[in-house]
Amino acid sequence: MQYTEGVRRTASALVVVAAAAALMTGCTPSGEAGASGEPSQSVQSPAPGAVAGGSSSGGTGQAKPAVSVSPTASGGKAKPCTIDDVKVMEARQAAVRPPGTGTGAAIVAVANASKSTCTLQGFPTVAGAGNGSPDKNVPLATTHSGSAAAVSLAPGARAWTKLTFVNVQGEADGYCESGAKPASFPTLVVGVPGAGAHQTALDDGILALCDNKATVTAYSATKPS
Repeated sequence: MQYTEGVRRTASALVVVAAAAALMTGCTPSGEAGASGEPSQSVQSPAPGAVAGGSSSGGTGQAKPAVSVSPTASGGKAKPCTIDDVKVMEARQAAVRPPGTGTGAAIVAVANASKSTCTLQGFPTVAGAGNGSPDKNVPLATTHSGSAAAVSLAPGARAWTKLTFVNVQGEADGYCESGAKPASFPTLVVGVPGAGAHQTALDDGILALCDNKATVTAYSATKPS
């Protein structure tokens, strides 16, 4: 009996030792549950040049910041001309004008004197003035002829307007058919919409007209006659 009992104790001890050895190895076969009881996960690395969400960063492996391009205030178009952009280039008596002995009609050209393209649109204002006195002028009542369209002026390009006056009749000092006294001015003050007023003189004499009014065309890229 003592011998049998000793064998049983020895066998039990060997079982305990074997179990302890198995616990000390800490090995878990691939694909089986880990120590936490959860299956192990495999994370696939992104392909070269790919970023989270499937977008590409051009092969750097890092996401590029988004680039936002804002449209210009004019929607990509040239800016409106300002007083610093515009210069009066010429003012001369028109070839086609009402009959009479006064000025009859004048052609005024303005140009873009800046280094970038600008646009203007609309009708001129007109006033008669003395030499060197643009602020002491006599505004003329204007009637618009035709419609206005935007004119794009590259640097150096011109736009024209035609001013048609109530012409002076007769010889010498002449007379006005309305009975008013004819007026004469050595210079004109011509306004450009959004680009200020500019003083200029006719290249062939003084401005002579009746009734202090004029019919004006809108600024145009087409030169009138």
